[in-house]
Amino acid sequence: MKRMKNISVGFLVSFIGSIPLGYLNLVGLEIYSKSGLHNLVFFLFGVVFVETFVIYFTLLFAKQLIRNKKLMKVIDFLAVGFMFVLACLFYFNSDSNVTLDSNLLGYLMYSPFVIGVVLNCFNFLQLPFWTSWNLYLLNGKYITIERKLKYYYIAGTLIGVFLGMLSLILVLQAVFQKTNQFSKYIIPVFIPLLFIVLGSIQVFKVYKKYFKPTALEI
Repeated sequence: MKRMKNISVGFLVSFIGSIPLGYLNLVGLEIYSKSGLHNLVFFLFGVVFVETFVIYFTLLFAKQLIRNKKLMKVIDFLAVGFMFVLACLFYFNSDSNVTLDSNLLGYLMYSPFVIGVVLNCFNFLQLPFWTSWNLYLLNGKYITIERKLKYYYIAGTLIGVFLGMLSLILVLQAVFQKTNQFSKYIIPVFIPLLFIVLGSIQVFKVYKKYFKPTALEI
C-alpha cells in the first residue's frame, strides 16, 4: 500500500509540475518538430537522468536546504537571470528563417540525450520546486521514505516528468501544425515574450520574498 501511495503521489506532483511551459518543453518541441519522436524520447531521458539526482538529494536534504537561505536566494536570482537570457537568445536568433534553421540544425547535431542532460543542469527552478514539495509531502506524511520506499516515490516522479513533458509537447505540436500562419511567430515573438513573462513573475516573487517590507518592519 505504501509503495503504491509513494508512486501515485510522486507521479501526480511531477506530472502537474512538468506541464507548465518552460524552456525544456520548448526545446523538446523543437527537437520533436525537427527530428522526430525518437530523438525527443532520448532528450526526455536526458532530462529525467538529471532529475533523478535532483529529486533524490532534495528528498534527503529538504529540511537543510530550506534552512540555507543564502543558497536559496542565489538560486532565485539565477533563475531570474536565466529566463531573461533565454528570451534574448530566442529573439536574436530569430532574425530570419534561414538563420534559425541553421542554428537548430547545428544544435540538433549533438546527442538529444546530452542536450537534455546539459539543459536540465541549468534548470535552476527545479531545486526550490522539489525542495518545497518534498518537505511538504514529508511533513504531511503523504509519502514514506524509510529504506527502499523512497525509490518508489522517485520512480513515480520520474514517470510523471517524462509523461507530463511528452504529453505537452505532442499537444503543442498538434496545435501548431493546425495553425501554420501562427507558427511563424512562435520563435521570434511568442517564445521570447513567454520567457519575459516567466522572468517577470520570478522577479515579483523575489521582490516579495526578499525586499518587500513585512508588517513588523512597517
